Amino acid sequence: MSDTVSIGDVDVHTVWNTVTADDSAVIIDVRTDAEWSYIGIPDLGEAQSKLHLISWQMAPDMRINPAFLSQLTEAGVAKDAQVFFLCRSGVRSLAAAHAAAEVGYTSCFNVAEGFEGLGGPDGRRYGGWIGNQLPVTQHSMND
Repeated sequence: MSDTVSIGDVDVHTVWNTVTADDSAVIIDVRTDAEWSYIGIPDLGEAQSKLHLISWQMAPDMRINPAFLSQLTEAGVAKDAQVFFLCRSGVRSLAAAHAAAEVGYTSCFNVAEGFEGLGGPDGRRYGGWIGNQLPVTQHSMND
């Protein structure tokens, strides 16, 4: 295991290619239950077990989830795995990546444009997981 911590921004295609090729790579979707249910989640097909839904902030007041790091550990994510943190647009996921790195995760990456992409001047979102037409599936709040 390396003592070097890596935190960086990556694009969604890098995430897709890595997670589908690397047995230990995972995605941590840090959005809220409502976002997972109403917007959707990445569909990794046969690799769906590599997606973990762990909120960084809790609705409705958006306070930091005090159990985030313990939930990450409980999910069985190895500290030396490539871990891709995903939120709506890449802000919450960057904070989650830094928190994970602070407790010993060595390859933390922020999905730079997030699930929905970045806001454009017209108020629409561009890029991200959805805008790059990567697979999406619906998630029930009861799952």
